[in-house]
Amino acid sequence: MTIFDSFATFQSVVNADPDQVAEARRRRRLFERAFKSEPDVVEVVPSGSLARGTHKDPIHDVDLIVVYDADQHEAWGASGASAHEALDHARAAVNRLLGVGAGTVDQLVRLARPRNHAVKCFLDDPEDVDAFTVDVMPALRTDRGFLIPEARSERWVDADPEYLIAEAARKHSEWSQYAGAVRMLKFWGAEQAPLKVKSLVMEVLALEHLSTDLNRPAAIRNFFTAAAFRIDSGLVVEDPANLCGPIQSDLDMDELGSRLRTASNIAIDAGAAQVAQDDARASRLWREIFGEQFPEILAAAGAAVVPDGPRTVKDSPQG
Repeated sequence: MTIFDSFATFQSVVNADPDQVAEARRRRRLFERAFKSEPDVVEVVPSGSLARGTHKDPIHDVDLIVVYDADQHEAWGASGASAHEALDHARAAVNRLLGVGAGTVDQLVRLARPRNHAVKCFLDDPEDVDAFTVDVMPALRTDRGFLIPEARSERWVDADPEYLIAEAARKHSEWSQYAGAVRMLKFWGAEQAPLKVKSLVMEVLALEHLSTDLNRPAAIRNFFTAAAFRIDSGLVVEDPANLCGPIQSDLDMDELGSRLRTASNIAIDAGAAQVAQDDARASRLWREIFGEQFPEILAAAGAAVVPDGPRTVKDSPQG
């Protein structure tokens, strides 16, 4: 077993079960079909990580953009009550089309609750922490992407989720393991508790710093180095379409930088062990980064096992 085998096995850990992916897509199609039947709906656009192919296990939600006809909603897009009105309009449509006991297309939504930008539709018990949801975001199509309601500010704001979908597809066309590597990085981000790192933060960092011309261990090693340098330089992780600003304004960037830097140093040591053909030690080091679900390679019978001592802090070249 080589370090490449360990990464391949770990990929199956972070990937969602194919049956779960198929069910998530089936539920999304039900929402698409329901909203496409509405006379004031122009188009329905899949969004989120499932649309980008970067979803990791488990899948808790899917996202849809419901684009409405601006001529039929002339007040939408202006600051004020129209942001709430759009969300309430989408919620009423969900209940009428898909609500349990009353839906005309299907009856699967237990609760539809407006949030800041979208209506969160619970298909499971809303009290279940792992409840599956569909986020329905009402929008108007513009030449910059979309105008979406923002309930808290009572404004409509620009957004372009299609940009990230297209960029992820471009990266994956360059390297067939790109989406899978992004899932690994999202897995790492989710394991950083008590630091809460949104998965979109990791995905945008990957878009900018995950190479598509290297093998998986080298690409991820270089990612940690480049991402740490970026955060330590004081650069904010922002919407890649340059419309929405910072992705997670409350994120402790100093702590994120520290954790990325630690992962970078360990990954550099893992790369050195791999070059020295000590895949057993390399796997132990990668386990320090990704945790016990990363497969460990046992040393060959009779081989001397050198304990992993404390690593020196490296002033490594940044990329």
